[in-house]
Amino acid sequence: MTVARLSIFPLPGTVLFPGMHLPLHIFEPRYQAMVSDAMARDRRIGMIQPRPGTQRRDGEPALFDLGCVGRITEVEALDEGRYNLVLQGVALFRIVRELAVTTPFRQVEAELIPAVTEVEILALGQRAALELESRRFADAQGYAVDWDAVGRLDDEALVNGIAQIAPFDVAAKQALLESPDLAARAELTIQLMHFFGRHDGDDRVTLQ
Repeated sequence: MTVARLSIFPLPGTVLFPGMHLPLHIFEPRYQAMVSDAMARDRRIGMIQPRPGTQRRDGEPALFDLGCVGRITEVEALDEGRYNLVLQGVALFRIVRELAVTTPFRQVEAELIPAVTEVEILALGQRAALELESRRFADAQGYAVDWDAVGRLDDEALVNGIAQIAPFDVAAKQALLESPDLAARAELTIQLMHFFGRHDGDDRVTLQ
């Protein structure tokens, strides 16, 4: 595995998969500095989730071990140093150690995990089950979805797209990111949509 130095953006509830795109609005000064630094170097940012309920001695949250490197493919500079970005997932990474740095943003040494070279394909029954559960979940939440466009997605784009945008909690998002293959991620996505797609009296997505 290749070892790389990465600037990281810890963001709870947000994951990125290789090949997928993630829009971001950057407004905190330290992450504005991170974007400026990335644009001056290799345009790469490591997306990773903080572990809920954890805190280091310096007050920063502890991190999960696994994240995804994103390359800035689109950037729009806004007022007050803010940015709108689009990241394209490049590769998963696993943190080796966090680095002692003077930058306002955190940096790590990480192993880049080689991408799967062969195309992963779901069984027809699993693809059908995923689309059916997606419709149920979207209808329950009142989401407007272009199902014709969804039907044209390949299996990887469908599974990873749902995993990125579905309103699951941090632990569920991380479990999806760490799934060993596409079929396992699809099965977990189906279970999570069923699990999170229940409602309380206020019509909010809840764990029950």
